[in-house]
Amino acid sequence: MSTSTEYSKFDKSYKLSTFFFVILLLCVNPIVGRIHRRVVDEEAENSLKNRWSIYNEEETASTRPKNPQWLTPQGLNRLGLNNGLGLTPPMGWNSWNFFGCNINETVIFETASALVFTGLADLGYNYVNIDDCWAELERDEDGNLVPRKSTFPSGIKALADHIHGLGLKLGIYSDAGFYTCQKQPGSLGYEMQDAQTFANWEVDYLKYDNCFNDKSKPEIRYPVMRNALNSTSRQIFYSICEWGRDDPAKWAGQVGNSWRTTGDIVDKWSSMVKLADENDKWADFAGPGGWNDPDMLEVGNGGMTVEEYRSHFSVWALMKAPLLIGCDIRDLKPETFEILSNEEVIGVNQDPLGVQGRRVKKGSWLRSKLQVWSGPLSGGRTVVLLWNRGLFAANIKATWEDLGLSSGTPVIVRDLWKHETWEGNSVDEIEARVHGRASEMFILTPQTTTQ
Repeated sequence: MSTSTEYSKFDKSYKLSTFFFVILLLCVNPIVGRIHRRVVDEEAENSLKNRWSIYNEEETASTRPKNPQWLTPQGLNRLGLNNGLGLTPPMGWNSWNFFGCNINETVIFETASALVFTGLADLGYNYVNIDDCWAELERDEDGNLVPRKSTFPSGIKALADHIHGLGLKLGIYSDAGFYTCQKQPGSLGYEMQDAQTFANWEVDYLKYDNCFNDKSKPEIRYPVMRNALNSTSRQIFYSICEWGRDDPAKWAGQVGNSWRTTGDIVDKWSSMVKLADENDKWADFAGPGGWNDPDMLEVGNGGMTVEEYRSHFSVWALMKAPLLIGCDIRDLKPETFEILSNEEVIGVNQDPLGVQGRRVKKGSWLRSKLQVWSGPLSGGRTVVLLWNRGLFAANIKATWEDLGLSSGTPVIVRDLWKHETWEGNSVDEIEARVHGRASEMFILTPQTTTQ
C-alpha cells in the first residue's frame, strides 16, 4: 500500500471523527447551557426569596400603618385582585407613545386640562399617567426617588394636587428592576419605601415595568410591590408590565389590576393586529378587577389610516383592554377625536358584565383575514365586530351559531360607528360589506330583553 493511500485513509478517518465530535458538541452544549441557566435562575430566585423573608421579618409595627386599610373588615380583599379598583378597564392617557422621554410638568398640566376641555374626561378618560423619565438618575441621601428638577420643578405632589383639582387622577411609572428601561432608579429592593412615597404624593396609578431586573421570576418580584402598595392607606391601581413573558394572565389576577400580555405596541397595522391576536388567547382570565393589557392606544399618532385606527379602537374596546390614549391630545385632529369619543364603543369597553370579547370565527385559507370577534354584554346583549384584515372589500357574515345565540332569535341591530339602528329584525345572521383593513361594529339586542 502506498504512502499516499495510507494518508488518504487517515485523512478521511480524521475528518469523520472530527465531524462526529463537532456534532456531539452541538448536542451537548445547549443541554449544559440550559442546566447552567436553570441553576443560575434557581439561585437568583432563592436569593430573592431569602432577601424578602428577611425583609418581612425586619418589618416592625413602627414601619407598618397601625390600622392598615386592607386589615379592616371593609378592606379584607385588598391583598389581591379586589382592592376596589379596576371594576371596569382603566381609561386615560399615557405619555410614552407620543412623547417618550421628552416630558415635563407643562406637558402633563396641559394634557390634563385638554382632557377636561375636550370633554374626554367626562367620557371616562380620567387617568393622567406619567411614564418613564420623570425621576432624577440618583436617589436622595435617604434613598428616596426624586422628581427631575429640570423637568418637574414643582414636584409630583404639586402635580397631583393640580390634577385632582380638575377631577382627574395621576399615574406614575417605576420598574421591578434595579433601573427603569430608561435607566432612572428602579424599585427593586425599595418597594416599601417607593410605595409609601407614591402614597405620600397621592398617586393613583402605578405602571410597573420589567427592565434591568435580577433575572428572578416576575411571579416573585411583582407581588412584593403589591404588598407594599397595600401596606399604604391609599388605593393605587397596579398595572403590571412584564410584557407577557411569564404568561401573567395565569398568575397576576391576585397580584395586579391589569397585566401586559404582549410586547410593546408600534404605530403600525401589523403590530396592532399581532398584539390583538396575542391578547385574545387569554380572554378567560380577564374580568372586573383585573384586565388583560395589550398595551396602550396608538390612535392619532399617524402610522395608520383612519379606518385602521377605528379598528384598533374597536377591538381594544371589545377585548376590555385599558383605553389609554397615546397621542398628543392638546392637538387632536377631528377624526382622532371622533374615534376616541365614540360613547357607544366606550360603552362596550366599560360594560359592567366585564367579559372580554374574543375571535369566534376566522375564514379558511384565502379568507382567513375575514374574521368575526364577539362577546356578551349586560342585559343579554351581544357585541359583534366584523373585521376585514385583508386589503380588499369583502362581505363578512356571522351566524347566530357563531355568536352563541339561539337560532331564530330576533334581534335589534345597532351600528356603533354609524350610530344607526337597522330597520326590521335579524333572526339568523348578520352580514355587512367591510372595506379592506377596516371593521364594522354592532350590538345585538334580543327583542325579548327589557329595554
